[in-house]
Amino acid sequence: MTSFTAKVIDPVGLHARPASVLTKEASKYASDIKIVCGEKEGNLKSIMNVMALAVKSGAEITIQASGEDEKEAITAIEHAMRENSII
Repeated sequence: MTSFTAKVIDPVGLHARPASVLTKEASKYASDIKIVCGEKEGNLKSIMNVMALAVKSGAEITIQASGEDEKEAITAIEHAMRENSII
């Protein structure tokens, strides 16, 4: 398993637009990819799972990937999050 942890800087948290960016990027990979915020976790490939977490600005999240392309997935997701000012 590969993972990274970051702080959400988007002023509105993980609302619909950043959630769709993340799910779109995560769906490109075969690995199982999770988002964890506190004690809650969800499938990063499901926009409903991501939005149900109700991640606020300033929250610390961890993205975990497990599978054959986990390193590529984590790298691409982290890049997409930084590029879109989510983290």
